[in-house]
Amino acid sequence: MKKFLLLSLLVVLSAQIFAQAPAAKKGNSAMANANVGHIYGKIVDSSGKPVAEASVLLMKTTLDTVSKKKKEVLVKGITTKSNGEFSMEDLPVFGSLTLKISAVGFKVHQQPVSFAPGGGGGSGAPPANAKPGNGMPPMGAMPSFDKDLGDIKMEQDITQLQGVTVTSSKPMMKLDIDKKVFNVEKNIVSAGGTALDVMRNVPSVQVDIDGNVKLRNAAPQIYIDGRPTTLTLDQIPADAIESVEVITNPSAKYDASGGNAGILNIVLKKNKKTGYNGNIMAGVDKRGAVNGGGNFNLRQGKFNLSAAVMANQMKNRTNGTTRRLNEGDTITNIAQDNYNKTNGAFVFGRLGADYFMTNRTTLSLSAMKVHGEFKPGETIDVRTDSLFNNSKISSYSQRLSNSQRTFNANGLQAGFKHNFKKEGEELTADANFFSGKNDGNAMYTTNYYDAPANGAITGTQYQKVLSDGTNSFLTIQTDYVRPFKGNSKIETGLRAQLRNTTSNNNTYMQYAGASDFIKIPAAASNYKNSDNVYAAYVSVTSSIKDFGYKLGLRAESSNYNGELTNLNQKFNNKYPISLFPSVFLSQKLKKNQELQMSYTRRINRPNFFQLIPYTDYTDSLNITQGNPNLVPEFTNSIEASYSKTFKGNNNILASVYYKHTDNLITRYLQTSTNPVTGQEDKINTYVNANSSYSTGAEITSINYLTKWWDVTANVNVYNSKINTDNISGTSQDALWSWFGKFNNNFKLPKNFSIQLSADYQSKTNLPVNNQQGFGPPMSQAQASSQGYIKPFWGMDAAIKKSFLKNNAATITLSASDIFGTRRSDQVSYGDGFVQDYYRLTNPHMFKLNFTYRFGKMDASIFKRQNNKSQGEGMQGATQGMQ
Repeated sequence: MKKFLLLSLLVVLSAQIFAQAPAAKKGNSAMANANVGHIYGKIVDSSGKPVAEASVLLMKTTLDTVSKKKKEVLVKGITTKSNGEFSMEDLPVFGSLTLKISAVGFKVHQQPVSFAPGGGGGSGAPPANAKPGNGMPPMGAMPSFDKDLGDIKMEQDITQLQGVTVTSSKPMMKLDIDKKVFNVEKNIVSAGGTALDVMRNVPSVQVDIDGNVKLRNAAPQIYIDGRPTTLTLDQIPADAIESVEVITNPSAKYDASGGNAGILNIVLKKNKKTGYNGNIMAGVDKRGAVNGGGNFNLRQGKFNLSAAVMANQMKNRTNGTTRRLNEGDTITNIAQDNYNKTNGAFVFGRLGADYFMTNRTTLSLSAMKVHGEFKPGETIDVRTDSLFNNSKISSYSQRLSNSQRTFNANGLQAGFKHNFKKEGEELTADANFFSGKNDGNAMYTTNYYDAPANGAITGTQYQKVLSDGTNSFLTIQTDYVRPFKGNSKIETGLRAQLRNTTSNNNTYMQYAGASDFIKIPAAASNYKNSDNVYAAYVSVTSSIKDFGYKLGLRAESSNYNGELTNLNQKFNNKYPISLFPSVFLSQKLKKNQELQMSYTRRINRPNFFQLIPYTDYTDSLNITQGNPNLVPEFTNSIEASYSKTFKGNNNILASVYYKHTDNLITRYLQTSTNPVTGQEDKINTYVNANSSYSTGAEITSINYLTKWWDVTANVNVYNSKINTDNISGTSQDALWSWFGKFNNNFKLPKNFSIQLSADYQSKTNLPVNNQQGFGPPMSQAQASSQGYIKPFWGMDAAIKKSFLKNNAATITLSASDIFGTRRSDQVSYGDGFVQDYYRLTNPHMFKLNFTYRFGKMDASIFKRQNNKSQGEGMQGATQGMQ
């Protein structure tokens, strides 16, 4: 009976093999070509840490029909992942197979592989009784077509390590089908600064002196590690950033919000090297503002721990002027000269842990903390000339402001990742929570004079603004990737984004001659809102020879609820499910050339600051007010790109693009009643314009001119127009503009390096959707559809010296806006007014920074072999941190 069952089992197995095997060619057996085998495993060193980028080759011994001798032919070859894992599929199950593994610093490892029971699987080493043969399974044994080779240990090649020094450098730009990745780790100009300084040297990205970031003249979404954040760019240290992903046309995988701009994804540094390592840094600028901090990473066994803390002090200075001509029954000429002085500091901390449950499953948890305190102060001299029929009357005043603002932001991220046995198949799930709290206390003192200089004070008015607020941002997301044969894969996911905001602003006035403060109810705003977005997406990626495509569809629905708590007024918006398709096509050409084309549809929902009906009139020339009646805008984008890689890894990327937006949300300056004075005044608010378009061409080039000199250049030429016929009956003319960046890196002898960069912005329309909050006076941009920015340029430079053993220490001296030319000069005009708004912030800024790297990559010091080794290991770690 047992023999009968065994015989039946072999018959069924043989039938399955023949059913899966390809048709036999002449002279060959179908049995010999059964490619249904699968092997996988993990490459580790003697201490158990993974070996990444190891070469894994599977060889097969065959008979050469010409020479009649046996020879080895390659069946398949791959490299290991960063966690040391590898996987090979569609392998022949018969024949003499040998696995060969090589990696820099290790001896070549090889072992036979057999799909017979006990043959070449499980232990990572060949069986003791293994003998070369034809690989046929023995009769009566059950073959297995899925072999886990386990952890394969590599032996270090001591002689090779002593004689070879391996150096590697990440490419400055990596082009993917839906994004460009710029490596910024070696950007020495931004040393000791914030993410704003980093963005100034990233191609395609523009940064104005107020910290507003533009991507092709529109404000992008800011992400951290692929998820939205409540942090602003000036709250993220430059030294914590590894790379920046510029996504001009986001695919269906990404959040559809962002409207006519793309996404800037900031990838923070992560270190999972076995052992311990870290660095400390400190710096100071020309005004005495200091920065400093450090990070530390420990990897042992199944755990990886990381910690970072950094602090930045700022002492900003801004000079500016505002000139406005108001026409009407009385022509009024207003001139403001202002000087702003802001002192403050923020502290950034991050703590993370990874737990490697298995070689395919990882759990991650990290926490982030940011605290900041700022004290902006400003002096504004104002002269007002009013022209009447027979005379001119002039008035003079000076406003002094002293404010204090604090904010606290907290973030918590939890993640799960599982790699399935099938290479490329993975499931991820993560939750991200960010919350923030802010408080403000501002006092504005306005003195009125009878003469412009050394005149007597005729009256004094006091204005006090007390504010506080909170916000929270919860994102829950899961993604699944399933690869198929060839280069095909399907990606799908679910996402929920929940945001809650509260804000309280109360204004008090003490008029000239009065002794008490009076609360102004019309200028008070106590407000809260919730904004929820739910989404699902699916995308398919595949290729046919050199033609690749990625097709995606995203579905999103959202709702918005707001309440003016002091007035008990409620309003809400519910947006039904909208579909957002995306199409990405690529064609690889000969001689390292590639063509790409993409289409996407996106949405931009009005944010909290644009919807809130609060009026900020702390600056009489820049009164701002939200509009609760705004509706979302929808943007359709088309982009085509050409890339070519030349000899020496030089490359060029050229793109043309077109974007069209309906119901564009834009700033607009209109006449309305000032709730404080009761008089007609110019108030800057937000409106939905009919539409807008932007079209242009962009070129990015990276060239390694010599071994010691590389150049990155970026030029963007564009045309844009906003149609405001539905608001004013007329629209300003379309405007051609261009923007350029030029970055040089020089490697000099004695471990010196120099970086020199410059940027230029021609006359251009004001950016749309800058999404600023109610910032300090004089920081508000004027209406996007009613003006332009005058041309400006700037130049930065830095020099770095590396020293000590293994260049562990570096010192960097950097200078930004060397010639004091990176100014902001905005011209606005409309019905009855013309205004010029000029500012210059922190020209000729110098910074000096020092960094020291330390670490030990040998994890053996942490092995608990005995008390002595444990104590010595901890002592070594302590000394390394000193």
